[in-house]
Amino acid sequence: MPELVIFLTLIALGYIFGQLAERRHYRSILEREKSYINLPVTSTKKPLKQNAPIQKAVLVSGSVVISIDYFKRILAGLRNFFGGTVYAYESLLDRARREAVLRLKEQCLDADQIINLRIETSSISKGRNNQIGSVEILAYGTAIYSGEISSDSA
Repeated sequence: MPELVIFLTLIALGYIFGQLAERRHYRSILEREKSYINLPVTSTKKPLKQNAPIQKAVLVSGSVVISIDYFKRILAGLRNFFGGTVYAYESLLDRARREAVLRLKEQCLDADQIINLRIETSSISKGRNNQIGSVEILAYGTAIYSGEISSDSA
């Protein structure tokens, strides 16, 4: 009986702290997305409308590794047992993708746009059963600089 109480307590703590951390991270993402709204990002290989000639094109990247919390791991295990969509991981991957793109944008704030955006996803396994311990998202693309280039960014 004490083992069950400990298990249920750990589940409840995992849920509470996981939800708090996820909400805090989403708030941070939303604030930063608003501040970078003027830097367009596209997956197309050609630049969007250009009024000035391209002076420089630079490869930029942003990556993030996010750990899977205990509660999400248990929910995913149940979902794998019964089948269906693993909703517990969807918000994890959404946060990771958005964070990776934000980190990419932070590298080239003075760029006019970022083209050819690509996103790679991988899982990092751990333990005897190769359980997923965390996910890594890598976002990369080409930052396009037009017009006058300052000596700082050249």
